Amino acid sequence: MKKRYPIDKSFGIFSHFRLPSLPHFCLPVANAALSLVSKGGRGVAVRRVNADGVRVFLISPEEAEGKLPCLVYFHGGGFVFRAARYHYRNAAEYARTGCRVLFVDYRLAPKHPYPEPNDDCYTAYRWVTEHASEYAIDPARLAVGGDSAGGCLAADVVRRAEEEGLPKPVFLMLVYPVLDRRMQTQSMAEYSDTPMWNARLNAKMWAYYLAGREYVSPSEWTDLGCFPPAYLETAEFDCLHDEGVAFAVSLRARGNYAMLRETKGTMHGYDFVRKSPLTKESLAARCEVLRTVFKLT
Repeated sequence: MKKRYPIDKSFGIFSHFRLPSLPHFCLPVANAALSLVSKGGRGVAVRRVNADGVRVFLISPEEAEGKLPCLVYFHGGGFVFRAARYHYRNAAEYARTGCRVLFVDYRLAPKHPYPEPNDDCYTAYRWVTEHASEYAIDPARLAVGGDSAGGCLAADVVRRAEEEGLPKPVFLMLVYPVLDRRMQTQSMAEYSDTPMWNARLNAKMWAYYLAGREYVSPSEWTDLGCFPPAYLETAEFDCLHDEGVAFAVSLRARGNYAMLRETKGTMHGYDFVRKSPLTKESLAARCEVLRTVFKLT
């Protein structure tokens, strides 16, 4: 019998919804459907761009003028799913703060396992540093961010940019991020059947993504000096909760600024439910941080 968790009632049926076991044959069908979702939203303009072979969507405030800061964003989906409607909706919310959002449509496992998704994300970041003026982006105000698996990709981009001498982002935003392939935290042991995402699905995700390849995950990195100020958000009933907290603690221990926001009564991917007051609070918190970092009024 599946355990019931005290998840906030504002999430409705999704507080009980459990994904199937990510069967390989279902992924193409799901991604075909996800490819059709709207990329825009109220108050923003969307432009599809080829970033050195990587498809990206540049989401900007309507009637934006002059150079604006830019958040380079990597969506979640367990490395195997394309972005859902709520990913683009959240990106539009970030753009309405007054920045541009470069939303990266990277290749997916299992067809494209590590390091191919990472390569796409890094290529997109390198591209924006080289083409900032062409797209009215302020190169001195670049940030990176991602949710879930996208958080892992965002962290990797920061480290790789440092190693290869690219301009360092001024900020990192991680929302209930995937960070540790070892899966040895208390929340990973405790939350094996939570709604929306759990340890069982997490193990399948890593198997698809790594395909037996050697990999050192962000939680295993010992040198975190390359990281800019960071915002980390966790969900309460989420197998990934503890690795997000631990990463924030590690950043702080090395002298980095890390703002940790632990949401309560939430499950992984909770901001899928747009009307929940908890979703609205979290989006407002993320947007306020972006305004502060980018010096937007």
